[in-house]
Amino acid sequence: MKHRPTKRTHADAFEMVSAVGLTLLDVEATTRYDGSPVLKVGGIFMAGLATHPSAEPDTLVVRHGLEERERLIEDAPETYYMTDYYRSYPLILARLSRIEPDALRDLLSVSWRLTVTKIRKRGEHGRRDSGYRNERL
Repeated sequence: MKHRPTKRTHADAFEMVSAVGLTLLDVEATTRYDGSPVLKVGGIFMAGLATHPSAEPDTLVVRHGLEERERLIEDAPETYYMTDYYRSYPLILARLSRIEPDALRDLLSVSWRLTVTKIRKRGEHGRRDSGYRNERL
């Protein structure tokens, strides 16, 4: 009897990300409106699978500083990249098949800090923002 390869799902690709991300304080694993998995802190986007057609399959989109993003892409272009669609957002794209566990932990830690800072600023100003909830990431 022939063994058929099992089809990989978005949840499978995101399993490692969730395992690392959920070790950070107040991170929750949830899904977006389209069913794709994301990590959030206080209801604000932190990381998720890229769903825009410009991204490669099994790409992680992560909140990240714009200046540091360019350095990461330059240092490891086989792992990190950017598309025109994502360029104006404070995000970075990472190929899940290429990212090392320590690099993933560092990337998610930076994302967590930036997200927590965003939550604090939002609280100080008494306003809510979309946290990329309505964007196709």
